[in-house]
Amino acid sequence: MTTYDLIAIGGGTAGLVTAAGAAALGAKVALIEREALGGDCLWTGCVPSKALIAFARRPQPGRQWSEAVAWLRAAQERIAQHDSPARFRALGVEVVLGRARLAGADRVEVDGRLLRAKRLVLATGAAPAPPAIEGLEAAGYLTHRTAFSRRTLFPSVAILGGGPIGLEFAQAYARLGVKVTVLEFQPAILPREDPEAAQVVRDQLLAEGIAVRTGFRAVKIESEGRSKVICGEGGERVAAAELFVATGRRPELGDLDPARAGVELECGAVLVDQRLRTTQPGIWACGDVTGGPQFTHAAEYMARIVVQNALTPLPARVDYRLIPRVTFTDPELAAVGLTERELADRGQAYEVHRYDFQDLDRAIVDGAGQGFCKITTRKDGRILGATIVGRGAGEVIISLALAMHQGMPLQRLAAVVFPYPTMGEVVKRTAQHWYRVKYGDTLRGRLLRGLLRWWR
Repeated sequence: MTTYDLIAIGGGTAGLVTAAGAAALGAKVALIEREALGGDCLWTGCVPSKALIAFARRPQPGRQWSEAVAWLRAAQERIAQHDSPARFRALGVEVVLGRARLAGADRVEVDGRLLRAKRLVLATGAAPAPPAIEGLEAAGYLTHRTAFSRRTLFPSVAILGGGPIGLEFAQAYARLGVKVTVLEFQPAILPREDPEAAQVVRDQLLAEGIAVRTGFRAVKIESEGRSKVICGEGGERVAAAELFVATGRRPELGDLDPARAGVELECGAVLVDQRLRTTQPGIWACGDVTGGPQFTHAAEYMARIVVQNALTPLPARVDYRLIPRVTFTDPELAAVGLTERELADRGQAYEVHRYDFQDLDRAIVDGAGQGFCKITTRKDGRILGATIVGRGAGEVIISLALAMHQGMPLQRLAAVVFPYPTMGEVVKRTAQHWYRVKYGDTLRGRLLRGLLRWWR
């Protein structure tokens, strides 16, 4: 039996960051992965999907699916070097390839080998969660995990799910010449996001010829010749050559068998507290397997919390409020904190500050006037949340996430010098709205101007 200070199970972002961080603190670390380091993000998620989006955006006639696959595989190969076993071994991490199964509170079995550690970290990720629809398995379908294994592209596709994954693939497929229909059960696409921002994305999808049907409940899938027919609850029938399922994800435990180590689950996810401790002392969990935010950057954040709690005397708690999220459509939709609707549902008082890209100089010269920046605050200017929909929204949202993290109120953000002309300047223009609200045609503003006239 080999003994370690810490064993991380799962070679995705959460496991990689845990292993690297623990090794950097001088711990003896093992990292167990059943397939290849890099996880869902590198091989079937973020990297290939964003590479596909980038390829589809290139204005080249006659683009072929084989070219798109070659483009994304090349991107994967370059990025895979960052997650290679050789790199982690050089960091002092023992990389163990095989299927892990918990054998107790401090033991892990890997293909007949027994490993022991004072601390175990579960980071086995999540997998697509297809809905229970009659005929779905028989008809066959694609997910983000299987989409890139196809050798040819199909003429048409129906996408079940109007969330980020479904919409990103919908737009990429459409730009490669596929006829796309998006079917969403909720009354609107991107139901978690600001409705006005989601509508901007929907309008663009429609402008590109993508059919979007909301309030559609699929109850049965039938095969008719070479087509797959999605039957709706109200008798609707949507036929397409291929079916893509993007209806959510579920924690993936594989052969782990957490009950053998006294680790409890909740709704299929590993149950953790705010310090990411499981119900078994000495075992932590991070990343998608906890049922928390399903983002690579969230997994990295959680892993750092685990390393701090497991290997240092300085306790830390997770706080998901400040984790930004991005839907990588064109235009992008990015958000951080609470939306206006969430604040209203909580009965919390708030103010809304907004600026449209159509009035922003850089957006005007780039011909990218679609979208807006919306920031919600308390009366004192403290930022509660922000939504940006427009070109480069995923990059621009960073300044607002940083301001919220540092407790910077909107009026202080308005004083920051942003380079001109940039898309990021939309944040400054939105922040300046706070002064217009407070000192425009208000009693406070009139008193201030009267005082200044007297002083002069």
